[in-house]
Amino acid sequence: MNNDVVIHIVDDELAVRQSLAFLISAAGYAARVHDSAAAFLEGCPYPLGHCLITDLRMPELDGIGLLRRMKSCGPPLPTIVITGHGDVPMAVAAMKEGALDFIEKPFEDTVLLEAIERVIGDSSRIWDQSREHETVVERLNSLSDRERQVLAGIVAGKANKTIAHEHDLSPRTVEVYRANVMAKMQSKTLPELVRMAIAADIPIDD
Repeated sequence: MNNDVVIHIVDDELAVRQSLAFLISAAGYAARVHDSAAAFLEGCPYPLGHCLITDLRMPELDGIGLLRRMKSCGPPLPTIVITGHGDVPMAVAAMKEGALDFIEKPFEDTVLLEAIERVIGDSSRIWDQSREHETVVERLNSLSDRERQVLAGIVAGKANKTIAHEHDLSPRTVEVYRANVMAKMQSKTLPELVRMAIAADIPIDD
């Protein structure tokens, strides 16, 4: 189960990176290490299923700066920040920037592993929703311009005759496009089709 999760470690201290990578790998997760925030950002955006563990105090770009920069390069990863005892206010600030948890140094191995499990659990629902959104987007993108026009009419609750009149089509042709839309969207019912179009939150021009 852990094989689907990739955990990135960002820390400027080699010994810390190696220690955390060993712990995380031994727990069954895939671990990737980065010696700076800038090095980690070079790989953005990261796919769903990736998590981040980052130190707060690092040269050049610190943990809070990293969280802020992540927002501009794709969906932020579920993040745990590691902080010294005196940096708790910074850790709180990091959570305001999107971090899901923070751990004070020094910490037991079990504390970090429990935090990872907690963050992954909290994020699983978001990942599932994102995957579903991506699937719907792919299906929407497979529609032709005319099919998108018909879908827009369907979502707006318009009858086939109305859609046909607005786009200078015959009602029979609209029925054909409608069947194509249902097939490409892999929707068995009209309510399911409408829910997918709305959930995708993608403007469909009519």
